[in-house]
Amino acid sequence: MKRYIFFYILFSSMIFSQQVKIPAYYKTDTELSAKIKDIVVELGLDKDFDVGDDGIEQISLAVIDLTKAKPVLAGYHYDNFIYPASVYKMYVAAEALAQISEGKYLLTTPIVVKSPNDVDKTKEIKSDPRPLLKNRDTVTVNYLLDLMITRSDNSAANCLIDQTKRENINELIKNNNWQGSEVTRKYLSRKYEDPGYEKIRGTETCALHAADFMYKVYSNQLVNPWVSMQMKSFLSRQLDDTKLSKGLPANVMFYHKTGWFSYWTNDVGIVDDGEIKYIIACFLPLPENAARSKMQELSKQVYNLIRLR
Repeated sequence: MKRYIFFYILFSSMIFSQQVKIPAYYKTDTELSAKIKDIVVELGLDKDFDVGDDGIEQISLAVIDLTKAKPVLAGYHYDNFIYPASVYKMYVAAEALAQISEGKYLLTTPIVVKSPNDVDKTKEIKSDPRPLLKNRDTVTVNYLLDLMITRSDNSAANCLIDQTKRENINELIKNNNWQGSEVTRKYLSRKYEDPGYEKIRGTETCALHAADFMYKVYSNQLVNPWVSMQMKSFLSRQLDDTKLSKGLPANVMFYHKTGWFSYWTNDVGIVDDGEIKYIIACFLPLPENAARSKMQELSKQVYNLIRLR
């Protein structure tokens, strides 16, 4: 994202270009990438997008075909760092589950909600009957995780960022070679940020890192099998079905995390119908109302592309 002062952009882009490396366990497929590019071009998503004060941005898209003996990576600008909106809540969830697996606390451990973390004034998913979190509410870690992933609740995310600590989340990021995708911000105004975080850069990620996260969930390699399976369970209960889900057949299971804010609309997950299996990570620099139909068609065409391989 082009949201920092010029020299910081230049410096960080130099770092990112060195850090975004394709893991050796993937096979890359230029032919598949070319076909994905054709879809992107057909949908008019291959251009520079004006994202207001944040400048110019591009799509970040990755697909990992899981139907082969070795996972096959393809995509379009999948090394482009972009604002992930609520997608980066999955990194927070991974660290919380990792800490639980280490015995630091339990899924049933009670947490007291404290202002200013209780930021949500409306529900992201209107049909969800669970009430908004309020100052002094006492809920479990499990409840916060479910709210954060399935309803994309910002208050729950803020509580879990405090519980896990950003330095721990970012150690997990480092250990998985996702440098550049560090969790830097909570979901609140900078004036309410913790000391030391008031002027930090905004959080970013790229489709390659997000897709690799999902691959580790799929293959039970995200920290350990327990963390991976717990993560998959939360992702399976995603309540937002308005994006990539819309382009998938009814018999498909989609384990995913969505995110949307202002100019950005994102969806990342594992597609599995028992035979066709792949991961898709799509970050669009488009407002949600403009992105939904594009995502639906993109999802439909990628599914058919993998089906016919």
